[in-house]
Amino acid sequence: MYSFSVEEYMAKDRFDKIKKLAKTNETPFLVINLKIVKEKYEELKANMPFAKIYYAIKANPANEIIKLLFELGSNFDVASIYELDQVLGLGVPVDRISFGNTIKKEKDIKYAFDKGIRLFVTDSSSDLEKISRQAKGSKVFFRLITEGSGADWPLSKKFGAHPDKIYQLILQSKNLDLEPYGLSFHVGSQQRDIGQWDESIAQCKYLFEAVKEQGIKLKMINMGGGFPGKYKNPAYDLPVYTKEITRFLNEDFPEGLPEIIIEPGRSIVADAGVIVSEIVLISKTSYLSPYKWVYLDIGKFSGLIETLDESIKYPIYIEKSGTVSEVILAGPTCDSQDILYEHFKYKFPVKIKDGDKVYIFTTGAYTQAYSSICFNGFPPLKMIIIE
Repeated sequence: MYSFSVEEYMAKDRFDKIKKLAKTNETPFLVINLKIVKEKYEELKANMPFAKIYYAIKANPANEIIKLLFELGSNFDVASIYELDQVLGLGVPVDRISFGNTIKKEKDIKYAFDKGIRLFVTDSSSDLEKISRQAKGSKVFFRLITEGSGADWPLSKKFGAHPDKIYQLILQSKNLDLEPYGLSFHVGSQQRDIGQWDESIAQCKYLFEAVKEQGIKLKMINMGGGFPGKYKNPAYDLPVYTKEITRFLNEDFPEGLPEIIIEPGRSIVADAGVIVSEIVLISKTSYLSPYKWVYLDIGKFSGLIETLDESIKYPIYIEKSGTVSEVILAGPTCDSQDILYEHFKYKFPVKIKDGDKVYIFTTGAYTQAYSSICFNGFPPLKMIIIE
């Protein structure tokens, strides 16, 4: 059946606020509820109190979110000098910021170092040498490659290196006036297989011991992100993840944990967001076609890029009931790739019509930040902050 309870994803009073906004604002727009952001941060902190949280700004870089998380005690992971300038401009002390992108220009390393950044990630000899030239004495941590199996949005191949390569980089850093500080990994965004953390932590343990034999003592593990938002496909609740991951850590480091860093993004802000959209057009490509095409006023290029390969399946709600039928969902642009869901079929009420409001839940992460600035002339996705 199409219908689901809104309360599965958001309290009724919170959803009522969004419906009121839908009556007075031009769609599409994203609503972010800061109270939910706070709840998600505090839940993660309570379930993993030993870990330092570095919010991944790229998930949603809204100033209001950064200010709130700063007040709650969060640190921040930046992926560029532009994110760095943003958080510094909001009053975040530089010692609460990590440069977490393995791909960076040498001049940007210098810029970050001159601003006070002393914690950099790396996964290649070239990048390590750039850091050694422009950020002498800095702490570096080395990113391991992961398979990303079980993740809705894998982060394999492009980032990280195999353990044998990381081992050599750690030894190389010893002679480059840098401090080999720790290791990092990312098991993939929206990771459903908790066992992926077990494998990566075990690799960290192996490398900790291997480089110790060479006189290098690593002090930190950055476990990246991967904790889930509440999308259409179910995942375990956060306490299940944190309990198991804590067990994996204690089994591999029974004499005491190194410094543990986590970089949540999606799990902090995804559930706090709802996109309000509108049906632009409903059509069929032929009389014999079994499926209607439903075109929304938001698509891949205006905030829903994570529908690429139908990877992230958002909960989608329309305030109508009755008989349902399977539909193909697409965006408004004149690009043939702007199809949201063609193979995975959503069921919409047959009574839908042009102009009906469509509510897309769990859209607080990787939506507005991804929206294009002017493709087909459409403006970036507007965001409204509520509490």
